[in-house]
Amino acid sequence: MDAAVSTHELSKRFGPTLALDRLDLTIHPGEAIGLLGHNGAGKTTAVRILATLLQPDGGTATVLGHDVRHDPGAVREVISLAGQQATLDEHLTGRENLILLGRLQRLSRGAARTRADELLERFELSPAANRVVGTYSGGMRRRLDLAACMVQPRPVVFLDEPTTGLDPIGRSDVLDLIEDMVSEGTALLLTTQYLEEADRLCDRITVLAEGRTVAAGTPTELKDRVGDRRVDLVVPDGDSPAALSVLAAAGLDAELDDRDRRITVRAPHGDTDLEHVLSVLRSARVPVDEIALRRPTLDDAFFALAGGRDELEEVA
Repeated sequence: MDAAVSTHELSKRFGPTLALDRLDLTIHPGEAIGLLGHNGAGKTTAVRILATLLQPDGGTATVLGHDVRHDPGAVREVISLAGQQATLDEHLTGRENLILLGRLQRLSRGAARTRADELLERFELSPAANRVVGTYSGGMRRRLDLAACMVQPRPVVFLDEPTTGLDPIGRSDVLDLIEDMVSEGTALLLTTQYLEEADRLCDRITVLAEGRTVAAGTPTELKDRVGDRRVDLVVPDGDSPAALSVLAAAGLDAELDDRDRRITVRAPHGDTDLEHVLSVLRSARVPVDEIALRRPTLDDAFFALAGGRDELEEVA
């Protein structure tokens, strides 16, 4: 399948600062790709270049075969962008905003009105359709901003931190809508500060640090890079030495965390290892208060790969 978005060694400099350093990226139709990184890592710079709002200083980028540097008009015809701030006219109603965008995108007056009503219903904004946007909640504005991306359905959508500032219900609603867009064949580039969103939405993830790619892969691949699955268990006070002795005798690699008295056992085979640990302890009549299988989270992977704010240079 041909790529909807492709970059090769894409670079951008602001004065002495190299904001984006040779980014390679590919997105296919019906695929969601995430860009993760600390503030200033280069995520928004990449989005702005692909949306033709910034000129790159090096490398190439194409959207559906159109070069962002040499054919920006053609690129704009096939993309939609929702930036970090909703780009809506607060003095117009929700319906008027969508109708205006439809007219600007060369829909007839009747077609623009019909499309606006369809989107208001789909994004559950019909009850507020005739209210000015200035009275909308943050979640309602974000839903309207996403609806604006779909006035003329485009095959490529860029979402730059689409849920920032939303409450949990608003975030959940927006994530559901994003999943629908991808399932319908949209090629999506997503930046987010919420790692659980990337884990849920993205087929592949690129982690940036100071403009450079430090890791790329599926969420599962990134998690697997930073450690094995583990069995976490808690035994009653005083039983930890016995549990450690029994597990060691069974050839299991167990460690005790003195802070919370939690015992951790490496579990590369997942559920099979969990069942084995529990069987060993039961056979030795060591009581178990809690036990669970834990794998590295995307948070674990992100901080290991991108590092903390003071560790970026070391990781990169």
